[in-house]
Order: sequence, then C-alpha cells, then structure tokens
Amino acid sequence: MNTAFTLIEILIVVILLGILAAVVVPQFIDSTDEVNAGKALTDISTLNSVVEHYRVKAGAYPTGDYKAAADILSAANYIQETPSAPTGYTYTYTAATGRFSQAKD
Repeated sequence: MNTAFTLIEILIVVILLGILAAVVVPQFIDSTDEVNAGKALTDISTLNSVVEHYRVKAGAYPTGDYKAAADILSAANYIQETPSAPTGYTYTYTAATGRFSQAKD
C-alpha cells in the first residue's frame, strides 16, 4: 500500500497556505502602524505631564526646541532619557506654551 502524498494534495496545501498568508500578513503590517501611533501618543502625553510638573517646580517652561527641552527635563531628572519618535512621526516642542506635540510624516 502506497502512503505518499500526490502532487495534487501538495498543490492544494501550498495554495491554502498562500491564501492564509495573504489574509494574515496585512494585519501584521497594520499592527506596526498602530503600535507606532500608540507610542507617539504615550510619549507626548508623558512629556506634557512632566513639563507641567517642571513648570510648577521651576516657575517657567524649558526653552529651546524639542531636543533641548527634553534634555532639560532629563537633566533635571524628570525623565530618564529623551524619547525618540517612532518611524513615521516627528516630535516638536513650543516653548511659549510649554507643549509637546507629534506629527505624522
């Protein structure tokens, strides 16, 4: 008795795996965008909370651009390190209002 797979059976399995991959792969690609958006929102929310705390203690908002303001907060031990924007996003800081913001590239 022969128990080997036929060429037709193997082709059917390959086609089914191709269909499954076509359905699953785009969902993983979309999840990367969602993770980056979530990181950007979390970073900016945290920075805006921290900068208000800094203003209450120091009496003024940090000056400079995003990097300079984040470095000031880091040097004052309000944050451990300057957060870097995820792929597809840019972080900015407005010294006049003391607000951090993010923009999608």
